[in-house]
Amino acid sequence: MTARPAAASVGVVGHVEWVTHALGDVPRRGAIADLADPLEEPAGGGGVAAAAVARATGSCLLFTALGNDANASRVATQLRDMHIEVAAATRACAQTPVLSITGGDGERTIMVVGHRLQAEHHDPLPWNRMAGLDGLYYAGEDPRVLARARAARVLVVTARRLGDLIAAGVRADVLVASGADDDEDPRGIPAALAPGAIVVTEGARGGVLMPAGQAPRRYDAVAPPGPVVDTYGCGDTFAAILTVALAAGATLDQAAARAAREAAHCATWRGGLGPPP
Repeated sequence: MTARPAAASVGVVGHVEWVTHALGDVPRRGAIADLADPLEEPAGGGGVAAAAVARATGSCLLFTALGNDANASRVATQLRDMHIEVAAATRACAQTPVLSITGGDGERTIMVVGHRLQAEHHDPLPWNRMAGLDGLYYAGEDPRVLARARAARVLVVTARRLGDLIAAGVRADVLVASGADDDEDPRGIPAALAPGAIVVTEGARGGVLMPAGQAPRRYDAVAPPGPVVDTYGCGDTFAAILTVALAAGATLDQAAARAAREAAHCATWRGGLGPPP
């Protein structure tokens, strides 16, 4: 019998928030909104990405920071229950609370109260383990952490952190940008730091692959396997699964196709974490 190959080892650098998802409509200015069916979970860019990696590979190493309140303890427990190894610095503050309002069409509006808690280069975390990872998805906020992350074999960076990439002076293997967000315009990166490829996501229209030295080409969207319930976390799920696939040796086209499928699945459940691995 042929042995099954081991899953790629993949890590995530990013923030985790304590998120309350509620159903309803965003109120107009000065109005009062009646929201329904609250669902609480640890999510945010780092939490969602780590959960997607754990579903795909069975585990994930998450570099982050947590507060020191009851919600921070709940975050750590729930993520570990999802087979996520949480390498977290402790901050003397509450875990960042978030309210995400999901309308009848599944589109979410996110309100963050306070600032994101992120791992910083001076935190006593197991940074040396980055060098042993097959892949790492960076959504942090410290250029010196990003420079360390380059030790992973495959480095994927969100274009939301383009400034970190420039400050760190490293080349990512892939830069993932949302075509709907002007703050993620990848054209601001210097030529000397141009990544191996840029992926621009366009939601239900698929997206564009721009490998270095090649003509851009499109990848197709994937229809959700059920009704669209909540679009929260679809983008971070896409980036995480793209990292997993590339770390496992997939081509860019294969990785984008797999990431699009998983992002489509994400739209069919409430919240960002999804079912346990």
